[in-house]
Amino acid sequence: MRKYAYLRCPQKTGCGSLIYRIMLYETDEGTYLFEYDSPDAPFCCADQLYDSPEEVFEEWNERIDGRGWITLDDPLPDCQADAFLPIRVEGRNTGKPQWGTYEILADGEWKDWENSPAEAADHSQKYGGKQ
Repeated sequence: MRKYAYLRCPQKTGCGSLIYRIMLYETDEGTYLFEYDSPDAPFCCADQLYDSPEEVFEEWNERIDGRGWITLDDPLPDCQADAFLPIRVEGRNTGKPQWGTYEILADGEWKDWENSPAEAADHSQKYGGKQ
């Protein structure tokens, strides 16, 4: 399960950045909370591990805006759990990841992804990411 929310007011982190949006992702090992340092960041800048979604809700519910928690499909196989778009590390699917190089699913094919704002907005509309 993945859910995301926008914060009413940006929250300062321990390292001094501001967090604008958060996502929770429930796994067998616990519930990750991904933190995003801009309203349209494609990947998180930090994460925390909680024991359960209820712990995340307890700590964060009062900080999120009126849109509340928005459900998002789980990531496709080999895709980044913290990405709103279908993005994966190139070669991850073959067991030979090329860290720092990404691919995005576009029109049924995996293509190089350069992380341009226009490209992200286009894919966001196609795949339901609300950035």
